[in-house]
Amino acid sequence: MRIVFMGTPKAAVPSLERILSDGHEIAAVYSQPDRPSGRGNRIAFSPVKEFALKHDLPVFQPVKVKTQDALAEFQSHKADTAVVVAYGRILPQTFLEAYPNGAINVHFSLLPKYRGAAPVNWAIVNGETRTGVTTIQMDAGLDTGDILLKRDTDIGPGETSIELMDRLSFIGADLISETLAMYNELSGQPQNHEEATLAPMMKREDGLIDWEMSGGEVANRIRGFQPFPGSFSAYKEQKISIWKAAEVSSLEFEISHIRKCGEIIEAKGDNLFVQCGTETVLRIEEVQPEGKRRMSARDFVNGVKPIPGESFGSPL
Repeated sequence: MRIVFMGTPKAAVPSLERILSDGHEIAAVYSQPDRPSGRGNRIAFSPVKEFALKHDLPVFQPVKVKTQDALAEFQSHKADTAVVVAYGRILPQTFLEAYPNGAINVHFSLLPKYRGAAPVNWAIVNGETRTGVTTIQMDAGLDTGDILLKRDTDIGPGETSIELMDRLSFIGADLISETLAMYNELSGQPQNHEEATLAPMMKREDGLIDWEMSGGEVANRIRGFQPFPGSFSAYKEQKISIWKAAEVSSLEFEISHIRKCGEIIEAKGDNLFVQCGTETVLRIEEVQPEGKRRMSARDFVNGVKPIPGESFGSPL
């Protein structure tokens, strides 16, 4: 097929690479405009653009897609289909109808669950144990198109959204390869919209830890909100990010008084235990005080010397 590929982050690169290695003709690669990044605000290319340039593929980065000029340029590629993998922008109906086979989307969830911008993150946050990748024939809705193919996978008990996204990106590459190879034999299956759930773009405030939640819920959010917005609280009125933690049985601790949520139960050696809601306990394993490097709980305990009875969760 002659294909226009549309994608931006690292997770989209394996699909582009697979399409290229499968022998399809890449008419154009679309990616989000270059943006300042890092402390020096240097202009950074997206991972998809970097890959495309290394392979001498033509790159297009329209600031707006809902214009006649953008549509005319898109139509000029005369492709058979567009393949969209985390492009980061909702395409107008005119784009979806520009080519004979429309547009195919690689979505990182088992649709209709987790429609939206952050399906991998919210699947982990919500405690899912399985997820996957779905290819759909795109329509004007938000991830509402007919399903072409699906592939599922387990979510590891300690897997972060970064780790899961990396795995799913290669599963997605396999799935789009299979979808394109079988395209003329596939018959899209409508989604059951009553089973749909949403995975909206995350906000910074989502990362603020609510210690009234159970230890398991807090641990899931720590795993799921990586790299953004992260999971953070306060200790002695300074921000502290928590990168790794797990719920442990509260039966391991002798309850001598009613502790408040966020209270430090034990801080010794590798052990940094915090009281959470519903009488659960969180074991913190990796932290990052504001302005400092990420460190183990042991390094934090040895350096900062937190004391049982002190609490996380002061206002930031």
